Amino acid sequence: MTGTANGPLAGVRVVELAGIGPGPFAAMLLADLGADVVRVDRPGGAGLSINPAYDLTNRNKRSVLIDLKSAEGPAQVLDLVERADILVEGYRPGVAERLGVGPDTCLARNPQLVYGRMTGWGQDGPLAQRAGHDIAYIALTGTLGMFGKPDEPPTVPANLVGDYAGGSLYLVVGVLAALQHARTEGGAGQVVDAAIVDGAAHLATMIHGMLAAGGWQDRRASNLLDGGCPFYGNYETSDGQYMAVGALEPQFYAEFIELLGIKDEAPERKDFARWDELRDLITARFRARSRDEWTAVFEGSDACVAPVLSLREAPAHPHLAARATFVDHGGITQPAPAPRFSATPGAVRRPPAQPGADTAEVARDWGVPSLERDDVG
Repeated sequence: MTGTANGPLAGVRVVELAGIGPGPFAAMLLADLGADVVRVDRPGGAGLSINPAYDLTNRNKRSVLIDLKSAEGPAQVLDLVERADILVEGYRPGVAERLGVGPDTCLARNPQLVYGRMTGWGQDGPLAQRAGHDIAYIALTGTLGMFGKPDEPPTVPANLVGDYAGGSLYLVVGVLAALQHARTEGGAGQVVDAAIVDGAAHLATMIHGMLAAGGWQDRRASNLLDGGCPFYGNYETSDGQYMAVGALEPQFYAEFIELLGIKDEAPERKDFARWDELRDLITARFRARSRDEWTAVFEGSDACVAPVLSLREAPAHPHLAARATFVDHGGITQPAPAPRFSATPGAVRRPPAQPGADTAEVARDWGVPSLERDDVG
């Protein structure tokens, strides 16, 4: 295998049934950590309108081309399943079963298999068969309603909160926990039902506790962490850029107002009735200088203030550059694998897998000659 894995999951074999969004991202994370991920692509592609060479969620993987609707397709996938530790699929409930690669069939072939299912609504419930996307899943869980200003529509946080935080990361935690169970004495494989609605709801556990205790108001921009607090938010600078302020603790707040130059004017931080006054004061001060000027003012301090950078600016920030938080591979600047491991570091080893390009290599490495039959695809 080109680019031998050296992450903590080296030796773990994963079959990914091609899809879009949270499933591929979860499989990428497993691959970044060293797992040997084989993506089963379908003829005609998975439906994402992006050049496969730039689909970074397929990095560190290998691809085989299998038509699951053909006579040979399901058997070829099951040959891979027999040699795999984990399978990841993101079809609507029942589709994998109809294609002949559902959990019962796969676990019969490989009782130790961890079968990971990634959906928005989950495998059961009134909405299980409904189409949906990130925005609908986080809307229903109350998560979307926390973002934005109270007198405006909720702010859409890209697809990070639902697809990736509530979906991909929970699937990865689930399949790795199930893999640990399968590898214990007397353990066996099982199905992991990772639903974005479950994960997105779970992410707000602390908020629900605060709500129950009366420490959180159930409306946008009215709380400590949602923009309601004047010393936890974003402020425009003179050049139309922004600074992010998170000076929550008293000692950090004290340093913040001193460096901002409002120490003698600012009302008491706990005087909630004067928070609007404090916000106006902070707003006016930040608008007096540029983002770079304010960045220099707060440099090296514990005021918990940072410039709001764009996606293209972020890789050049000195801290991120020093840590190699972003790497260049194949001419593409991209986030490096995370988290980091002292003994078994992950790495970007391979560019995004091209559909079907690794069939012969996988057939050899996994011992699955059926992949190379002439009637495949």
